[in-house]
Amino acid sequence: MRIGVVGYGVGGRYFHVPFVQAAEGVELVGIVTRSPERAAQVQSDVPGTPVFQSLGELIDAGVDAVTITTPPETRRELVLEALSRGVHVVADKPFAPDPQGGLDLVEAADKAGLLLSVFQNRRWDADIRTLRAVIDRGELGRVWRIESRFDLDEPSTLELGPTGGLLRDLGSHLVDQVLWLFGRATSVYARMDWVGDGDQRTDSAFVVDIDHASGVHSTVSATKINRFQARQLRVYGTDGSFYSDGTDVQAQSIFAGRRPVDDPESWGYELEDRWGTLYTDAGARKVPSEQGSYQDYYSAFAAAVRGEGPQPVPASEAIHTLEVLDVARRAAETGQVIELPSS
Repeated sequence: MRIGVVGYGVGGRYFHVPFVQAAEGVELVGIVTRSPERAAQVQSDVPGTPVFQSLGELIDAGVDAVTITTPPETRRELVLEALSRGVHVVADKPFAPDPQGGLDLVEAADKAGLLLSVFQNRRWDADIRTLRAVIDRGELGRVWRIESRFDLDEPSTLELGPTGGLLRDLGSHLVDQVLWLFGRATSVYARMDWVGDGDQRTDSAFVVDIDHASGVHSTVSATKINRFQARQLRVYGTDGSFYSDGTDVQAQSIFAGRRPVDDPESWGYELEDRWGTLYTDAGARKVPSEQGSYQDYYSAFAAAVRGEGPQPVPASEAIHTLEVLDVARRAAETGQVIELPSS
């Protein structure tokens, strides 16, 4: 699958291009950026990779698919342009400003007969993959409750304004993870911390409580400005509990200059001293880390383009994440628990 990446900010540079390069059956055709500084970064990071000034120029060069990883306010038009040119699309999260906007893009992709997938790469985090394996083996019995916490000491990266905020950023991932693990949400309650005024008012932290149709209750929380850093999972079931105090191992590796293509076999595993712990009647035992592998998203997407498997995260599925984010904001503003429709 020949793919191009549109945008070379933090997302394109660190969370897309390295994993496109490491994916099976994928060829990086080029990168779109109009910034001379970022074009120079491309040549330093991936020497010889063509740089294009526009999405149209990239498509003219010949691609099967494109990844749209530009700022949120620009994504809709670029996704529609790519679909109109007959290429499949990976859209960064959140892929639309609201559920109706997401539905519009899904309908455009269906009409064009093309794939539209959302880059919910954190389904491939090491800690979430490890938890999924514990659940799938039945070691927790029936799960009752999960608490997922992701605090970052990154105040400078908080995006201000109506299209920014931590809920739409990191919240998109944390909500998607619990929906992927435990199914549709039936009700949502939330609290949010706010900074700024007027059109710069932005949520800087959140706690979102979700009841799932499966009977599980999820609590997801995060902050970026409170000078604290932690990634923790607490999961409770009828037969035991699971606790993980891990790290953002793939992101840390990327920012340290390592790349998955350099050593794919050892990439993405949590260090042994940060492995999760399973507590049951038999006692406590450490659970070896599953591999975290964002490149698997692109391998699966390439297979779907070839007609050899399902999309990794179809946009039609990601609409529910947008619904929960939308409802969470309303719940925080009204102080009410908000029910969601059953479908």
